[in-house]
Amino acid sequence: MSTVAEHIVTALAQQGVKTVWGVVGDALNPVTDAIRRNDDIDWVGVRHEEAGAFAASAQAQLTGGLGVCMGTVGPGSIHLLNGLYDAKKSHAPVLALCGQVPLAELGSDFFQEVNNDVVFADVAVFNHTITSPEQLPGMLERAVQAALSERGVAVLTLPGDVGGLDLPKGKPEARFIAPPAQVVPDADAVRDAAERIDAAGKVTLLVGIGAREAREEVLALAEKLSAPMVLTLKAKEGLERENPFQVGQTGLIGNPAARRALDQCDLLLMLGTDFPYSDWYPEGKVVVQVDERGAHLGRRTPVDAGIVGDAGLTARALLDRVSAKADRDHLEDAAGRYASWREDQKQLADPKFEDSGLVHKLRAKFDNPDQRIRPEALADALNTYAAADAIFTSDTGMSTVWLSRFVELHGTRRLVGSYNLGSMANAMPQALGAQALDKARQVIAFCGDGGLTMLLGDVITAVAYELPVKLVVFDNGRLGMVKLEQEQGGLPEFGTVLANPDLAAVARAMGLHGIRVEGADTLHDAVREALAHPGPVLLDVITNPDEISLPPRVKVADGWGFAVAKLSEELESRRS
Repeated sequence: MSTVAEHIVTALAQQGVKTVWGVVGDALNPVTDAIRRNDDIDWVGVRHEEAGAFAASAQAQLTGGLGVCMGTVGPGSIHLLNGLYDAKKSHAPVLALCGQVPLAELGSDFFQEVNNDVVFADVAVFNHTITSPEQLPGMLERAVQAALSERGVAVLTLPGDVGGLDLPKGKPEARFIAPPAQVVPDADAVRDAAERIDAAGKVTLLVGIGAREAREEVLALAEKLSAPMVLTLKAKEGLERENPFQVGQTGLIGNPAARRALDQCDLLLMLGTDFPYSDWYPEGKVVVQVDERGAHLGRRTPVDAGIVGDAGLTARALLDRVSAKADRDHLEDAAGRYASWREDQKQLADPKFEDSGLVHKLRAKFDNPDQRIRPEALADALNTYAAADAIFTSDTGMSTVWLSRFVELHGTRRLVGSYNLGSMANAMPQALGAQALDKARQVIAFCGDGGLTMLLGDVITAVAYELPVKLVVFDNGRLGMVKLEQEQGGLPEFGTVLANPDLAAVARAMGLHGIRVEGADTLHDAVREALAHPGPVLLDVITNPDEISLPPRVKVADGWGFAVAKLSEELESRRS
């Protein structure tokens, strides 16, 4: 005979769950005690439940399996919400076990009581409260199946007096069914798309995470169509390495070559992407979109031919139907422009950039008067010295810009970030989740100073559980992306300045190896030292807050707004 809590923990361990993330307490004490007595599953006690949810989501994204987090009654469960929304938007299968007041107190406005069924209604694909042992294993099976099959969040709420109850004799163990097979594209839809592709002159591919596992087919299709390939950020993993067709990203983190590849094509073929920024799609093009989810077709840009199907199976089917395009001018133009742009970016990454010519010295007077370390140089150094199988995470904002432009996901490198929800403070806890999967694998977090300090307490979790993460802080004393947004709109910078402590010293006080870098001449040595250290490290690099990250398409109004903002800031500083 087993209790409700023991049944849940045993079933999760048998499903392959290795870690459960959360904060212990009251209603969930029977569950954490069952984890304590189970040798196949570990408990990671975080300082904030949001960090636990981010960590579980990262594990789900990296493994494709189930991530699990817990939050106890009321505030504990509410704290999970942001990380769970990230899992929802990232299509990560996560089970959240949430505490609740005792059954007799439900609906009485008891201490800490919240209505979990209402609170989690929007974030969850499955959301129910266990009120009786007789509901197991069925309710647990439905929760896990919903998370795995719908690639989303399942929430099981457990009242304080239910977890310790015994299951009736003869209750079977929970059993979970494998997720569904790949979606096979309709033959007529493939035929229609192929005819449109054959009728078009220049083709450009926009490829997303849905095609990440179809590398061979996607590259073969690009070769046959002589098509440049614009990658979304999440498609860098798996598709960037050794890919002569890829020309980087579009959108605010993109580059002019990708922008031109989109603008100059006759047909845009979207494979496995729901790229959300409608303003960055080209206008007046024939559009063919391939996605497993029919609801995604045409919701970002008008589509002429849509295919519901797995990107790899669809690419393979198109390869058999489309005719080869011999003219490679479109591809070579985009690839040449991309190579030229990357050379320019490399110059910015040179620690001696300011000393390498009159033009560079003049630029530095404008955008780096204090001669602080350029963030490009830090990102490039990390790319140079990181392992071929490193896992990268990045905070939303400028940290992601620098990762996108300078980190090459060659070898078996992986990438996780809050690229759909766009949350702050995700990089560090996601790195914890990644590191817990394999303590021998290098995990590097690109942290903004605002993001890291938002959940700073969970830096201690790396020490407590001996997780050797490398936390790299782009410490510019700013909410950098917000600063850029304000200035681009013609507003003077306001409310973005961060009064940071010496974060390396703080890290050392917490038990990490802390390194602070203030000069470009010691940057590379510091990066090598951080990556070579066997335990958790915080590398605090003082970077330039005024570094300009130009998007691939800049309007006159943007430049005018930036100039007005800078003038306003100068006048404000003179008044003070």
